[in-house]
Amino acid sequence: MSIPSVDLADFLSGDLVRKNNFVQKLGKAYEEVGFVAVKNHGVKDKLIEDLYKNVQEFFSLPLEIKKSYEINNLAGQRGYTSFGKEQAKGSEVPDLKEFFQYGQISTINLKEENYPDNVKVKEVIHFNKIFDEAFSGFEKSGTSLLQAIALYLGLDQFYFDNYIQHGNSILRAIHYPPITTEPISAIRAEQHEDINLITLLIGASADGLEILTKQGEWIAVTSLPEQIVVNVGDMLQRLTNNKLRSTTHRVVNPNRDLWHTSRFSIPFFLHPRSSMSLRCLDSCITEINPIGYKDTTAGEYLDERLREIGLKK
Repeated sequence: MSIPSVDLADFLSGDLVRKNNFVQKLGKAYEEVGFVAVKNHGVKDKLIEDLYKNVQEFFSLPLEIKKSYEINNLAGQRGYTSFGKEQAKGSEVPDLKEFFQYGQISTINLKEENYPDNVKVKEVIHFNKIFDEAFSGFEKSGTSLLQAIALYLGLDQFYFDNYIQHGNSILRAIHYPPITTEPISAIRAEQHEDINLITLLIGASADGLEILTKQGEWIAVTSLPEQIVVNVGDMLQRLTNNKLRSTTHRVVNPNRDLWHTSRFSIPFFLHPRSSMSLRCLDSCITEINPIGYKDTTAGEYLDERLREIGLKK
């Protein structure tokens, strides 16, 4: 299945017709599918290439070195999380993956936030520098996309800006290692929805990603190498009272003859500050679509979900 494709250059062009067409196309795609492929997203190919190179070098390190970067009291929010630690909400079997998380690099003091320091990887020389650059690049692209979403929802274009500036976003590098024994029941990543506002994903050009359609069918999704895939997360679904849907997706195991291969993907989970209210927008509450969620904040909701997926006790 080819998911809808949009060109971020249209939104940033300064041409009101192109900008409005982008807004409508993006919004309708999020109502109908939940995923879009974005070209001209603003993150340079060379940076993505270097990011992949550094990620692959890190995951090739001996396990004892990788585990030295695992900090147990941070619920996987910084540093390394070893294989089999995370499971999808509602699943009893861990996903077949290990990952490394790199968080907000804000230098200002925010009273309501307590961001831990990022973990410095010594063995991969440019690791932290590349992650810094990639984090900033995806944060900028995500800001533009949320501006378009705000316009589609009838809000001020910059509605989300103050919430996501210095927000609790995460850049996650995922490694699905070769499958060496018959899996009991797990697949590389069980069906789930993302927690955050939107997710910008590098790696959807690799086989394995599937989304669940409104008809209840699993459809394989791939994008072109120069595109990133961007999907709605649960926080945005709550805020819009289900007007924009957080699409269920998973990563399935490859054919048995490809079990010896690894798969890498790098999602950027765009989160707001913890203090942001996720109360459903008044404009998204109608007689036909009554309010569907209790009031909560982004921080409270994140804490709840981290416990559900096994990262926080």
